[in-house]
Amino acid sequence: MNLLHFRLAAAACAMSLLFTSAVTAQQQDGDKVDLGALTQIKNEAFQHSQVMENLFYISEVYGPRITSSRNHRAAAEWAMQQLKTWGLQNVHLEKWGPFGDGWQIKKYYGALESPAYASLIGFPLAWTPGTNGPVTAEAVLAPLHSEADFAKYKGKLKGKIVLIFDPRELAMHTEAEAHRLTDAEIEERAKTPDPSRMGFGPRPGAAPAPLPGEFTPMTLTTAAPSGRILRNKVNAFLKEEGVAVALTPGYNGDGGTVFASFGGSQDPKDPVGPPMAAITPEQYNRICRLLQHGITPKLTFDIETEYQKDDEMGFNVVGEIPGTSKADEVVMVGGHFDSWQGGTGATDNGTGSAVAMEAVRVLATLHKPMARTVRVALWGGEEEGLYGSLAYVQQHFAPRDTMKKTPEYDKLDVYFNDDSGSGKFRAVSALGNAQMAAIFQSWIAPIKDLGIDGVVGLTAGPTLQPGGTDSTSFSYIGLNGIGFMQDPLEYGTRTHHSNMDLYDRVQKGDVMQGALIEAWFAYNAATRAEMLPRIDTPAPLAK
Repeated sequence: MNLLHFRLAAAACAMSLLFTSAVTAQQQDGDKVDLGALTQIKNEAFQHSQVMENLFYISEVYGPRITSSRNHRAAAEWAMQQLKTWGLQNVHLEKWGPFGDGWQIKKYYGALESPAYASLIGFPLAWTPGTNGPVTAEAVLAPLHSEADFAKYKGKLKGKIVLIFDPRELAMHTEAEAHRLTDAEIEERAKTPDPSRMGFGPRPGAAPAPLPGEFTPMTLTTAAPSGRILRNKVNAFLKEEGVAVALTPGYNGDGGTVFASFGGSQDPKDPVGPPMAAITPEQYNRICRLLQHGITPKLTFDIETEYQKDDEMGFNVVGEIPGTSKADEVVMVGGHFDSWQGGTGATDNGTGSAVAMEAVRVLATLHKPMARTVRVALWGGEEEGLYGSLAYVQQHFAPRDTMKKTPEYDKLDVYFNDDSGSGKFRAVSALGNAQMAAIFQSWIAPIKDLGIDGVVGLTAGPTLQPGGTDSTSFSYIGLNGIGFMQDPLEYGTRTHHSNMDLYDRVQKGDVMQGALIEAWFAYNAATRAEMLPRIDTPAPLAK
């Protein structure tokens, strides 16, 4: 053996010892996983995948799915039938609320008529009325920055098509809109932040927060209570002034992509404004420039929308695979089933719902006994404020203000959530729980070839308030509400709450990977000897 061969052999021996040591440590701190079950799950999830078929029906057939709309209800009936076909038990609609009116688009047409014809790309804002046939009127630029501007335009807007925001300044795109996380980015995101600021402050590079009471396309479309207050003020003013149609450029996007959501309120007691639509910022800016040059363009809109008032209760779709020896203990998977109206709700959150449905289909198809019950939940009302998951958690487990726990509280093992677009699962959150992080690492070890690299949130503050997505409804009361970190792809740049939230923006291989991982995680949680560890239960809120 020459020196080179000796060194290579020595290095191989050292690596072997290192690997053995790592495996031993893993078995001490993590779980010994069932690789035979993993092989079966992989085969079913990859060779017989139905995740894109699920997505086809959710987004292409039934999308968009505004909460409690007819589309949402039809999609829920379809989902329940699928779950029953796969053998799930206790499949039902679980109502909560009241939520308010359902709403959906029946027709949209917009055009610049003069000085030269142009079709206007856009869509109506949610919970705003139609035009009762085609309406042609002069455009007026009346940007509303705050309630103080109402006096400036009083008596000047009747019968006009009003542009209610300033033109948006657009920049040339110099980088690709789609992005996959690099190893370095994943490593950076896994690092512990400044412990004095965990859970607080804006993200680096984020736009400055609007001032209180400031009217912007973002503040008027937020699901926060402040957004509803501002919308009500704007709608009452525009309605009183007799505005024919109100226009916005949306709060993000360009090049034909329009980001927008709310225009009115699902609450029938709130004021109903005029018809409202978002159009592409380039076309919005064109109309603004014409007005600024003393040219008064004429626009035509023909908008038909429908308020659905026959049932004001919201609902979640729920079904389960009953457990065997520990059937009263529950592992949950899910995502929100509702969407906004601009596209078909494919990436937000048709993918999360399709992945959750595929995960339970895979587990049901295997017919492998699992000690704990695996329950799937497809939430309603997420887009308007996590209403569906919050109602479920408060009813089944504990209201946050008192933390008066139900018997089910100690039986909920974990909830796995998918709601960050169609990108691959790249890491999983540990909620600041070192024990759970070690367990998750042992589950990830045999599937790292699929692109999931590890655990984030090794040190994390408690969930101070629910927000962002449905897993926080669980972690807010001390339950294991777990989310996955995903490749962003085009989620923030093209599809999230936009007219481009469509089936073709979804990457098939990515959602297949997510469905397998969610099934694998649910299987491990449902079959391990003990429930996953939790951080201490939070104290009741101070009154």
